Amino acid sequence: MSILKGRVALVSGASQGIGRACALELARAGASVALAARNLDKLGEVAAEIAAAGGTAQAFALDVSSEESIKSCAKAVLEQFGKVEILVNNAGITRDMLALRMKRKDWDDVLTTNLTGAFLMTQAVMSSMVKGRWGRIINITSVVGQMGQAGQANYAASKAGLIGLTKSLARELASRTITVNAVAPGFIETAMTSVLTDEQKAANAQYIPLGRVGTDVEVAHAVAFLASEEAGYITGHTLDVNGGMHMG
Repeated sequence: MSILKGRVALVSGASQGIGRACALELARAGASVALAARNLDKLGEVAAEIAAAGGTAQAFALDVSSEESIKSCAKAVLEQFGKVEILVNNAGITRDMLALRMKRKDWDDVLTTNLTGAFLMTQAVMSSMVKGRWGRIINITSVVGQMGQAGQANYAASKAGLIGLTKSLARELASRTITVNAVAPGFIETAMTSVLTDEQKAANAQYIPLGRVGTDVEVAHAVAFLASEEAGYITGHTLDVNGGMHMG
C-alpha cells in the first residue's frame, strides 16, 4: 500500500509505543518518516526496521520540553527532507499524583511537554505545509482528556488542551488545505501502561464495552487514515480509539 507515497511525515515520541507504531504504519503506507525523540538508539532501531521493509526513515534528536530542541529538530528535518507534510504530535509524559499533593513542577512539566511542546512543534513546521498548500496535523490526545481521571489532573488538562488546540488550528489552516485532527486512545497496551498489575488491567477492562485493551497498532491505523487523502474532508475532529470506553 502506497497511499502516502511521496509524502514526508514527522512523528514525535517515535522511539516506542504509539509513536513507534505510527511511524511504522506511515512508512508502510509509503511516507518518508522523520523519527524524533530523545533516545537516538531506540530511534535507530525503528529506522532500521523501516529500512528493512523497504521504507525511508531517519532519526532526529528531540526534547519537546525544550523550545530550542524543537526548533533545531524541525530545521534538521526540513534540511534533510525539504518539507514536512504530515505531523504526528505524540510525545508525552505523565506525573501522576492526587491534586492535593501535586507539585507545581509536576504540573508544569506535563503541560510543557504534552501541550506546549505540541504547539511549538506545529508552529515550527507549519510554514512548510502552508507553502505546499497541503498538510495533515494529528495530535495524540487521550480519553482522559475527555472524561477526566483522578490522580491525573495535569495529564488530563494537557490532553483536553490538545483537543482545543486541534479545533482552533483546524479553523486557522483549513483555507490552505491543511487538516488538523486528534486521535484519542483509550486504554492501550504500551510501556506507559505496562507498569500496571494484571489485576489493575482487568479492572480497567471491565469498563470497556469491547472487553479488552487496545493496541498501539490500532491507534496507528487511525492516524494513517487521518493522514491520507481519503480523510481530506475531516478536520477539527477527535477520533476515539477506545473500545467504547467513552462515547461523546
